[in-house]
Amino acid sequence: MDNIAGKKPALIWAVHISTALLVLLWVLPTFGLLVSSFRSGDQIVGSGWWQALSTQEEQLSPIRVEGDEVQKDGAFVIEGNLFEGEGTKISAWGTNVNRPTEFEPGAVATLADGQTLTVQENGAYVLTSAVTTEGARLPRVFASAATPPDFTTGNYDNVLFNPLAGQTIFEAFVNTATVAIPATIIPILVAAFAAYALAWMEFPGRALLIAAIVGLLVVPLQLALIPLLQFHNWIGIGKGYLGIWLAHTGFGLPLAIYLLRNYMVGLPRDIIENARVDGATDFQIFIKIILPLSFPALASFAIFQFLWTWNDLLVALVFLGTSNDQQVLTGNIVNLMGSRGGDWEILSASAFVSIVVPLVVFFSMQRFLVRGLLAGSVK
Repeated sequence: MDNIAGKKPALIWAVHISTALLVLLWVLPTFGLLVSSFRSGDQIVGSGWWQALSTQEEQLSPIRVEGDEVQKDGAFVIEGNLFEGEGTKISAWGTNVNRPTEFEPGAVATLADGQTLTVQENGAYVLTSAVTTEGARLPRVFASAATPPDFTTGNYDNVLFNPLAGQTIFEAFVNTATVAIPATIIPILVAAFAAYALAWMEFPGRALLIAAIVGLLVVPLQLALIPLLQFHNWIGIGKGYLGIWLAHTGFGLPLAIYLLRNYMVGLPRDIIENARVDGATDFQIFIKIILPLSFPALASFAIFQFLWTWNDLLVALVFLGTSNDQQVLTGNIVNLMGSRGGDWEILSASAFVSIVVPLVVFFSMQRFLVRGLLAGSVK
């Protein structure tokens, strides 16, 4: 029974393992981005997201000893604290950049010129010298502190409601939705009518139109950006939401028509012929029969078109502009990377805000994706 024809255990296991690896490669970075978006900036810099639940050793910036010198028991003493507030606990310290964790809290370090330095766990230090240190360069203290896990929702409050790079992420979110939703619905409406005509209506030149649509699938959209923008300016549209809706519609129509036409061609011919015998017009057949049966293909194209328009940057820059009242999420994040490139907590929260809607759309409609993509492949 192990050698039954058609069974390929090794190949099946290879497929399963490859699929699991692909899922992990996609899920792990997304989960890491989610975890990082709730962490403080210091913890993001000091440790990876997989260490978010453990106490971290953080290397603090060097702090120079300072304070008023007083005489005690024939020695010159300077006392102070490395930290202004309370709560930070030192786990190790040192006075040399090459040995920043040489001493434990409370240990006494012997320095040059007969000086001694003691640093306690709470950051309190005592510098003792046999001679006055007035005018001398005092030592620096290198310390590492144990910091517990720190999670906060302040990152999202900051990016959603505080202006960053000229606008809030919420404003950019609304602008992106204003672009993506109509730019997904309009090409579906246009392509559905065209696909039905190419699939079930007889007229001269239909084969040439289908060939032209297939040829447009391989044309880079970058070739049409400037001519199309000049055409928009010529007809008076210019830069704005109407212009970018029409641009996304034009760029998305070839794939939409090709996908929907392949699906509609595979629908049972008997249903359509029976409807015509009963006196139904082409419009009635399209509305009451074709559209309901073509929902998987419509949904699969909607996923592609929405993800493309939501994550688009190039077309938005060309046809919408860069003003704060029209800038989309991708443009806002690019500006954040330039102006706040060191604020990883801001970037991670902004990035997750930008991907949460595509994730919801994909997981809610992904069951239709494969059915729509396989349209017309099997007769």
